[in-house]
Amino acid sequence: MKEGFRLVRSYQYSSEAQIFFGKLESEGIEVYLRDNHIVDSNPIWSNAVGGVKLFVREEDFKKASEILSTVSQYSLDEKNDLIQCPNCGAEKVEMITSLRDTKSLVAFIFSLLFVLMPFYSKYRYQCDCCKTEF
Repeated sequence: MKEGFRLVRSYQYSSEAQIFFGKLESEGIEVYLRDNHIVDSNPIWSNAVGGVKLFVREEDFKKASEILSTVSQYSLDEKNDLIQCPNCGAEKVEMITSLRDTKSLVAFIFSLLFVLMPFYSKYRYQCDCCKTEF
């Protein structure tokens, strides 16, 4: 790790980390990424290395955390409103990958066998409060 830098967030994919990297850089904060090349070479290794790590200078840590906390971690609809759970009405809904249908499962197994990125997957939403999938 570079001297005087502190981990502010970790992301599963480097494309995700690049978005927040750009956001912080546009705010004048010096940022660097670690493990992005490992994850780019094989995304399955992301969990093994702890994801792509976003570091900022120690003195910018508080400001960077505040900036990143303004970005919602929950899913938005076309009008940029938080999606509501149809079961409990909570606005803490995340998009997830689902392997419940046959086509998704076959594509997943095929991608594991040939060390490829999954070329088909079905996305659904899941409520963080009541765990309802829709």
